[in-house]
Amino acid sequence: MDRRTFLAAAGVGVSTALAGCSDFFDAAAAGENTVGMTINRFRPEELTVDAGTTVEFSNTSSHAHTVTAYEGGIPEEAEFFATGDFESEAAAREGWNNQRGLLYEGESWEYTFEIPGTYQYFCIPHEDSGMIGFIEVEE
Repeated sequence: MDRRTFLAAAGVGVSTALAGCSDFFDAAAAGENTVGMTINRFRPEELTVDAGTTVEFSNTSSHAHTVTAYEGGIPEEAEFFATGDFESEAAAREGWNNQRGLLYEGESWEYTFEIPGTYQYFCIPHEDSGMIGFIEVEE
């Protein structure tokens, strides 16, 4: 087998093996106030915005995800937020157990951050994998 034939065959094999396994999110293409969801990460994991900014959370992976605030991880004056519009972290966790509040591949959800401070949020099914993010809201 000559070198060109070997390299062509190897390239096709590697491309095929890696298809669908990408943990890639192009933040520049998505917009500056967009948080992407890869297999088990928010991208970017940290984002700083001005008060009153709407952030779009976009599922760019083949796995279903949630965006769920930690009740103890948001400013005291801020309202709890979660996909599925649950009113508490416990309700969001229960909803996930019933397959509610999930974002599937290609779906997006938006939330407007009004109160300055740090917001910590997570994906319920991937929390143990470290799928946790932070939004810093400035005045």
